[in-house]
Amino acid sequence: MNPVFQAFFAVQGPAAPAGRSSLAGRAIIVVCVIAAIAWALRESAKHFKCGGGCCGGGAMPPPVQEAKKIGAVVATRTIDIDGMHCMKCVSRVQAALDAIDGVSSDVSLEPQRAVVRMDREVSGEVLRKAVEDQGFAVRSIA
Repeated sequence: MNPVFQAFFAVQGPAAPAGRSSLAGRAIIVVCVIAAIAWALRESAKHFKCGGGCCGGGAMPPPVQEAKKIGAVVATRTIDIDGMHCMKCVSRVQAALDAIDGVSSDVSLEPQRAVVRMDREVSGEVLRKAVEDQGFAVRSIA
């Protein structure tokens, strides 16, 4: 057996059966750790290319939509959001908020915030649900 391998796994030699089972146990642990690290690196790479689960997959983020036209603005709310990592995340949040009748939003990645203009009163819970249904957390609504 290779001396480096033997030293790494602390094998006592062929006369130590307990050392062999210990070797197998350690080898399994090493293989599991290597597999976990490989999986984590692959998922991180996908995430930073906007291909992770938070982003809905795909390599190219859609363009951020123009502000939706609404009537006379009667209220403005600011929503602080956690979990947006890319422009695709921003686009998803903006589309969800703009889908609410009477709401137009501007969402920014840095800071993770949405400024929502409304031509009628819309409850904070409706706004919160729209953001959270997209998989993001709402820190505050002011």
